[in-house]
Amino acid sequence: MEHGDKAVAQQRNLVLVGGGHTHALVLHHWARAPLPGVALSLLTPEPTAPYTGMLPGFIAGHYSRDALEIDLAHLCRRAGARLILGRAAGLDRAARAIQLADGTALGYDIASLDIGITSDLPQMPGYAEHAVSAKPLGTYAQRWEHWSKQVEAGATQPHIAVIGGGVAGVELALAMAHRLRGHDPEITVIDAGPLLPHLGARARGRLRLHLDRAGITCIEQTNPSGVTGSGLILADGREIPASLVLGAAGSRPQGWLGATGLHLSDGYVTVDPYLRSITDPAIFAVGDCAHMAHAPRAKAGVYAVRQAPFLLRNLRAALGAGDLRAYHPQRDYLKLVSLGGKSALADKWSLPLEGRWLWWLKDRIDARFMDQFRP
Repeated sequence: MEHGDKAVAQQRNLVLVGGGHTHALVLHHWARAPLPGVALSLLTPEPTAPYTGMLPGFIAGHYSRDALEIDLAHLCRRAGARLILGRAAGLDRAARAIQLADGTALGYDIASLDIGITSDLPQMPGYAEHAVSAKPLGTYAQRWEHWSKQVEAGATQPHIAVIGGGVAGVELALAMAHRLRGHDPEITVIDAGPLLPHLGARARGRLRLHLDRAGITCIEQTNPSGVTGSGLILADGREIPASLVLGAAGSRPQGWLGATGLHLSDGYVTVDPYLRSITDPAIFAVGDCAHMAHAPRAKAGVYAVRQAPFLLRNLRAALGAGDLRAYHPQRDYLKLVSLGGKSALADKWSLPLEGRWLWWLKDRIDARFMDQFRP
């Protein structure tokens, strides 16, 4: 037991719900200094989790699928944690039990949620049947592998419609254009508002140039109204021919959170500076599924990664070992946007830079992150 830690009177159950980046880092560091008397479990649908930062590189063909995968099973073995393959579907806070989709329940003393978000559009006619969402990205990665092989075999037309003109939609459009070069792809990005609203004006201008050079069509201030087997229907009646429709517009929280009784902000778990639910101090939430009431921020992986040491410390404190520490996120961060080929654009404080050296920098950052989880 660490010097100064309070004794843990009996075994306590700590359950990490979801295999997001924050929880992967918690498992990595827990392995180095486990807390005696605590039974650690990870509940996640799959034994691996894809790393979002490398998704554009995978789509563009620079990385293999295996290179994206964080081996959660290996992390659990290292940390002495129990891996439970399943999906959370509810929370009985009175009984301190997590309800699983298969009808079983998992007891906890302290639980942490890192379940991410989804970018599907269930209200759009035909979306569920004919489109794929960028998040959760595992489904998109699988669909892309199958679809791109069909294009390369000449079995389908390389026509793509991307719903959402934010950084994610633009970055993925450029990655797909790069991968399909030589196949004359027709890619259209559609957004209900302006393109790239969260970037500085100069970075936005440069990215527009790259979209033009890649032959990508952009339609702004236009809502899509439906998806069919042959393409995307716009609100003004136009149809965009597409054999692949990708949803990258905004995000939605997991629906089951609405029945937990936790305070939510637009569906996301509202947390305090210690990353605890403001309703229930036995529940923590991090990453995209959480809303930091003390410091609201856009959904971005950089915050999930930087929350990890604070979550680890505060989980230990909630279990009787040490003191809580507040997390205060930075106001701005370096945004590195892949440009399709092995080049990237950086934006911070509205000062854009671009070049192959920035791709090299991004690649090194991603490699260092992933090296923490390699067997």
